[in-house]
Amino acid sequence: MYTLSDFDFELPQELIAQTPLAERSASRLLHVAPAPEKIVDRAFSDIVDLLSPGDLLVFNDTRVLKARFFGVKETGGKVEVLVERVIDSRHVHAQIRASKSPLPGMKIRLADAFDVIVGERAGEFYELQFPGDVFELIEAHGRLPLPPYIEHAADSYDETRYQTVYAKTPGAVAAPTAGLHFDQALLDTLKAKGVQFAYVTLHVGAGTFQPVRNENLAEHNMHSEWYTISQETVDAVRATQAAGHNVVAVGTTSMRALESASQSGNLQAGSADTRLFITPGYTFKTVTRLITNFHLPKSTLLMLVSAFAGYDVIRAAYQHAISQRYRFFSYGDAMFLTRMPPC
Repeated sequence: MYTLSDFDFELPQELIAQTPLAERSASRLLHVAPAPEKIVDRAFSDIVDLLSPGDLLVFNDTRVLKARFFGVKETGGKVEVLVERVIDSRHVHAQIRASKSPLPGMKIRLADAFDVIVGERAGEFYELQFPGDVFELIEAHGRLPLPPYIEHAADSYDETRYQTVYAKTPGAVAAPTAGLHFDQALLDTLKAKGVQFAYVTLHVGAGTFQPVRNENLAEHNMHSEWYTISQETVDAVRATQAAGHNVVAVGTTSMRALESASQSGNLQAGSADTRLFITPGYTFKTVTRLITNFHLPKSTLLMLVSAFAGYDVIRAAYQHAISQRYRFFSYGDAMFLTRMPPC
């Protein structure tokens, strides 16, 4: 049984990437090959050579909202609001940072542009009522919510680079970062090779950055995220499996959506909230390969990749990445992993 301490590691601060590279596909790729295990330093563009015609890349097409606002309560106190989830065209769930918790019915002026009304608490979030279309107001007045370990304020360059080139469905507050390495030229090259594409939507929540705090992993309360998978994607996955090719998740968010929708044993179309917490010992049902960035110490995502490729394999890969000065986290480099064979 693994404990929280098993997923801790020392990371030099200077290896946390603060800005993206000039070209998306110019990042490095750590290829963790299957048995006999070996670790190969590559360029991300080498992903073309690591995939075969008929393999299926499954991308998360969520789009990051400009979800951060600064505002003022009607009592004059300053607040910071981070939209976590859009409920409908007029309502959201949001985190609110303030010196005193706002009360239901209180008005908050956001971005010196419009007022929202505070509703009831929903766990750690507040329900907020917007005066108009949520998506329009967020896009017009919000700020891009960069991860907490990126030290600069988001600018216009981040607004482009902290979105995937195929981002389509607005609703996330964090990017599906493995997808940031793909530019249109690379996608065109993969398609010309015969690699197939499919899409899911999982709206990444701010909880993705929260470390696990319970030493006993069974006590962790996993954050919830909403996903949807179309019948078209299900059909593409089944055709890939039937042909003996690989289902390759582009990022842990695509992985989480696919595996959440596979709990019956077979992938099913539909929409749902997921609290799936994948730790070593989990039996993967759909995904056979994974493209992913490097993850935070003590994070649920580090536990997920350890379950997928093997705990010792991931420990060795991270040690190698640190020694070779790979760039970590959202704007960092990537790994290509193969599913550990069943015991």
